[in-house]
Amino acid sequence: MERLAIIRNWFVFLVAFSFFMVFFKAFDYSALSAGGTNSGAASLINNFVNNPHTHKPNHSLDVSQMFNQTASPDPSVDIDNPLTDHDRANNLTVNKNTTLAARTKRSSDSCKGRYIYVHHLPRRFNDDVLRNCSVLEKWLDMCPFLTNLGFGPQAENSEGVLSEKSWFTTNQFLLEVIFHERMKKYKCLTNNSSFADAIYVPFYAGLDVGRYLWGYNISMRDSLGSDLVKWLAQQPEWKTMWGRDHFFVSGRISWDFRRQTDSDSDWGSRLMNLPESMNLTTLSIETTSWSNEFAIPYPTYFHPSSDNEVFQWQNRMRSHNRRYLFAFAGAPRPSANDSIRMEIIHQCLASRRTCNFLRCNSGGASRCDNPAEVIKVFQDSVFCLQPPGDSYTRRSIFDSILAGCIPVFFHPFSAYAQYTWHLQRDYWRYSVFIPIDLVKDGFVSIKQVLLQISENEMLSMREEVIKLIPKVIYADPRSKLQTLEDAFDIALKGVLHRIGKVRNNMKKGRDPSNGFAEENSWKKKLSGIGVEEEWDHFIDTSMRY
Repeated sequence: MERLAIIRNWFVFLVAFSFFMVFFKAFDYSALSAGGTNSGAASLINNFVNNPHTHKPNHSLDVSQMFNQTASPDPSVDIDNPLTDHDRANNLTVNKNTTLAARTKRSSDSCKGRYIYVHHLPRRFNDDVLRNCSVLEKWLDMCPFLTNLGFGPQAENSEGVLSEKSWFTTNQFLLEVIFHERMKKYKCLTNNSSFADAIYVPFYAGLDVGRYLWGYNISMRDSLGSDLVKWLAQQPEWKTMWGRDHFFVSGRISWDFRRQTDSDSDWGSRLMNLPESMNLTTLSIETTSWSNEFAIPYPTYFHPSSDNEVFQWQNRMRSHNRRYLFAFAGAPRPSANDSIRMEIIHQCLASRRTCNFLRCNSGGASRCDNPAEVIKVFQDSVFCLQPPGDSYTRRSIFDSILAGCIPVFFHPFSAYAQYTWHLQRDYWRYSVFIPIDLVKDGFVSIKQVLLQISENEMLSMREEVIKLIPKVIYADPRSKLQTLEDAFDIALKGVLHRIGKVRNNMKKGRDPSNGFAEENSWKKKLSGIGVEEEWDHFIDTSMRY
């Protein structure tokens, strides 16, 4: 019996020891997986990683603290800014992969220098503007164009002119919506404004003012823009650089926001003339001479979902048979004294077999609103004429580039002084320039100028145009281009570079306002393009719209 008791005691001891070892291993593993903390701390860390919006930040960081801090807290975690209902509705969430990468504090951060914070604006500054979409434009119901994230309805591919997919009937004034939708998917978003390299203001300025340009007093035109800058100036993010790290996008030309007087008969709003706006960087489809404005491409009809779609379209434009020497798509401007459109149309019609003319109606449905019609005219032509219209620039510039058609400009402000981030500075490689005065006075035959360009030169220029295609399109945010940079990517790169220079100047104790917003900067925008004296005449006689 004694021996049996000893055996039983040893058996109990061995079982107890086995249970102890199992428990010890489990405890040891949980501790290691939590980075050496207890299980409660591990739970807190896991909750923090998976729910980065449950903590609150300190917005009291001043400029000197921002520049002199040695430790860099995780820029993708907002420890004091929970998501609002508006944020959830807009899906403004941080990319999970970027968040985890930043949180592990890897030595190589792919988003370093590229973090962007998106202001959580009240809905009246963007979403509510779209609510009454039928009155956004006086002569056009804009509601159908808001579909597909602002790309509009799928384009009809008559005669197989377009590729199989990714073509839309995109309205030229919807850049604000298109840009905002792309920003929601930007991989380097941060919810901590203290560590953002730039701050995006998703205000639909162009769509707002477009409602009131005809038949409304200046109070209506100015109201929402004035409220916007007042709201911005009250935010803690503003005080870091007094708005000079902020930028917004306009889907209309900048002149629509530079009203010169307080007369109801004067054009546009005064948004960009407000003191706070002088501290903002503005991206728009066309700039004035102010140095804080930067032009980015008009939206085109092609919004690809992959690199391969772009490559296939480029190859198709390289091999396409072009039956016409040059083309023009547009309508005359009889009320514009400086317009050369009537002369261009006259020369095109006189050339018959060598010029392809697409007449655009001044109102109602137009063939020029049909993507397939426009692209067909341009892809059948070697050169595409791009004179000024209601303003210096035209959406047609980018339609012609998309079709591999070499643009012919008549004024340097139509492209060379505008799209400095997207179009190459050596303009003669991708375009032809014919001074507007020579055409207006009848001293030049457009056809004869173009015929003097050799076939080798023409082929080289066309190749440069086709290389520009990725740079002037806005890709579909529902997918991702892998190796190509589109117009959105290039615009953000330009903004981040500009704001980075201002921030560096502040670190060196320099006045950040110097050169930030200066008028009459046409010469600066044209610097480095050809012989500077070549443009002096255009600068001195610049039109003001």
